[in-house]
Amino acid sequence: MLLARTIDVSRRYGERLALDGVSLDIPAGGVLGLLGPNGAGKSTLLNLLVGLRSPSSGTVELFGGDPRDPARRRQIGVTPQETGLPDTLRVRECVAFVAAHFPDPVPAGALLAQFGLDDLAGRQTGGLSGGQKRRLAVALAFAGRHRLVFLDEPTTGLDVQARHTLWDAVRVFAAQGGTVVLTSHYLEEIEALADRVIVLGTGRVLADDTVGAIRAMVGIHRVSVLAGELPALPNVVSIEHVDGRTSLLTPDADQLVRDLVHAGVPFHGLQVQPTTLEEAFLTLTGK
Repeated sequence: MLLARTIDVSRRYGERLALDGVSLDIPAGGVLGLLGPNGAGKSTLLNLLVGLRSPSSGTVELFGGDPRDPARRRQIGVTPQETGLPDTLRVRECVAFVAAHFPDPVPAGALLAQFGLDDLAGRQTGGLSGGQKRRLAVALAFAGRHRLVFLDEPTTGLDVQARHTLWDAVRVFAAQGGTVVLTSHYLEEIEALADRVIVLGTGRVLADDTVGAIRAMVGIHRVSVLAGELPALPNVVSIEHVDGRTSLLTPDADQLVRDLVHAGVPFHGLQVQPTTLEEAFLTLTGK
């Protein structure tokens, strides 16, 4: 079952083309991660899907109709990159206010506990830290017990513990049949959560697949050794030196190991790993 989709969608801001012929389907269930450098079109795509913007050309559908239809927009949860909260309302009052808009909201206590906010229930939002406000803004996206939630850079400004608390909440939501579409600059976040990843670059879809498939798409492996100075070796994309360990990125790990042996270089602690999502992302986007 499709919850949302775009068909050959383009969006212009004056002379700038933010999206260029983007087509994608969002079926029910799981976590879809949107990756791309700044200006790739991630936020524009989310704004089209939630009805905040209209496409310059092409078609956007949400639950089979126009995303600008209020009846359809009430069926989604959204956390944009920037969220304003009333400074004088207490956290529990914010949750109650948002929950009142939906027929079957998540109980306030359960929602606050899930996002690690129960100790802050009596605090005015104006007295919260930036990270605490961000956690509340994300929690509010789940208040209406929606089938589909959009999160735009949800963990920006959060510490490691708060980020993992949010990850756990997203996993629980997806395990219960919910669908999440999220953008993030933290590639480990996409790697930890996403069942499917779309890589955007210059307004186009560069890749659309699982994390593992996107890694394999660029055909790069990391060969890591403990060794002294290495000679110049063929088929090495890049070299890194960290804590005495040398890592070489190569499209042919087996041949690189043979080249190391034939060069007579003493080494130990050999490790061969598939490329990380970050390395695949950088290769796909040319960054």
